[in-house]
Amino acid sequence: MTRELNLNDIQGNVTRAYGRFSFPFARYYFFHIDDAAAGRKFIDEVRKLVTTGERWTPDPKKGEDPIPGVNYKPRVTTNMAFTFLGLWALELPVRTLQGMPDVFAEGMKARAFVLGDRDQTITEEEAAKVNWDAHWDPIWQKNRVPGAGGKDDVHIWVSLNAQCVPGTTDPVEELDRRAEHIKSLLGNGVRLLEGNRKDGTGDCQEASAVFEDFGGLKVPSPKEHFGFTDGIGDPVFEGQYPDDQMKTAVIGRGKKMGNGWEPLATGEFILGHPDESQELPPTSRPSEFMHNGTYMAYRKLHENVGTFWDVIEAEVVQYCKVMDVDAQEARETILAKMCGRWTDGVPLSVVPTFAQWKKFRRENGFEPSDDPAAPITPLQAYMNQINYIKSPEASDFRYADDMAGLKCPAGAHMRRVNTRDYMDPMNTFSVDETTGAQPDNEKATTALNKRRRILRRGLPYGPPNFDSKDDDTEQGVAMMLLGTSLFRQFEFVQQQWIQYGLDFHQGNNTCPMLGNHDHHTRHTIPSDPSTGKPPYVMNKLKTFVECRGGDYFFIPSMTALRMLAMGIVDPT
Repeated sequence: MTRELNLNDIQGNVTRAYGRFSFPFARYYFFHIDDAAAGRKFIDEVRKLVTTGERWTPDPKKGEDPIPGVNYKPRVTTNMAFTFLGLWALELPVRTLQGMPDVFAEGMKARAFVLGDRDQTITEEEAAKVNWDAHWDPIWQKNRVPGAGGKDDVHIWVSLNAQCVPGTTDPVEELDRRAEHIKSLLGNGVRLLEGNRKDGTGDCQEASAVFEDFGGLKVPSPKEHFGFTDGIGDPVFEGQYPDDQMKTAVIGRGKKMGNGWEPLATGEFILGHPDESQELPPTSRPSEFMHNGTYMAYRKLHENVGTFWDVIEAEVVQYCKVMDVDAQEARETILAKMCGRWTDGVPLSVVPTFAQWKKFRRENGFEPSDDPAAPITPLQAYMNQINYIKSPEASDFRYADDMAGLKCPAGAHMRRVNTRDYMDPMNTFSVDETTGAQPDNEKATTALNKRRRILRRGLPYGPPNFDSKDDDTEQGVAMMLLGTSLFRQFEFVQQQWIQYGLDFHQGNNTCPMLGNHDHHTRHTIPSDPSTGKPPYVMNKLKTFVECRGGDYFFIPSMTALRMLAMGIVDPT
């Protein structure tokens, strides 16, 4: 029996990654509060639109009328969050604000050195002189500027997620209507901030899935602009799903303990509930204000697609010579060894070689076939892939049987952001140098990983296709990372595992995909000794993903939103 949560009190973007529930479009709006009373009035109106975590009833069948009062899946969702400065602008009691985490109060820009968002080899004074955030979008350059009076600080985040007009790359018309309705609520005291694009335009940050084209039929894909399948192994926690769904949802996405896969403790992601230490996460007073809320790091991550492919194609030429393989095998292998999954989402830990991957794709119908006995169209092949990455098989794997990284390199992106059972202190590293046999470590658990998990939300932004192979196009991922401790979860993973490599025996080598490569440009791909081939070292990596801005937010419960609107947050 899982923990029962009051889903009507929890915002829906905490319990759901909307992109996995057929919402391939999003708009993120940012507001500034000039007057506290006007801010409270705005919140009071918007909160009536907010989507909760209440479970959706399947839509009525064709020909059936909707049942009044039943919670069907909405065409558009709405959610709301606040920066620390936003809560200050709403005149929350100082005692309440003082009880909130220092990291949240400081904001993301002040943590840039920790996060690797600016050059970590120069001092604060030197960074200020070179205008280190000049590449950020204007809205974020103007945010939290010391001495500027706070007139352009971001205070409120409102997100809209929308379903798609079937077969097109267009959102449902309700998205525009909802956006215009929210804008109509603005008055003297709350302003919509612009500057969400590098050129200074954009009254919101738009986001959408990248679409695949099947004979004119447009289908949203789970890929981002580099071409990798994304958003597969998001954490599962107690109370997130009903008991019948939890049995399969938790496989590979929860924590692996002595009794198999179990959901993570709710308190890792929602305040007011026990976490993995069997304690309640620290909160401020009053407890009712923090209960069922959580924290979020909003990050706009720009992808330098042109630079990425220039580096990859140069490595392909060298890899072909060293490993004596053709260009297709070299390209797909390099991409997989950087990521930890093949580009279609199949994990290296399960299917470690190119030949095995091609066989896996054929056997699982991932490729079109003209076989008269069982023909597979391109669309059917694609849907087979989608069904696979939604299944437990795409997440049910481990790293403790591959401590040397012969299947999945220890420094690969996937191993860094979710170490699974790799960190178990009882694991052994011995590898037979002749046969390549690796330790089994069958009893390894995720005990040292379960406190570093993060809920990932968001969508790609940019063109709805893969045509733009350059650095200048506005494209990347609008990322939201949720947890009850920004410091212990998001910041730890970003600093220690993405921008540093000691825990993976990689020294200062950063994540090959998300890492800052201004100073450290290597990624090592081990080789199975039984093949007789040497390890391969990529040594000309460049920074493929760069932050274009963001901040830290608090996502309140529905109760807290009502308290904010009424102005009755009382810490006594």
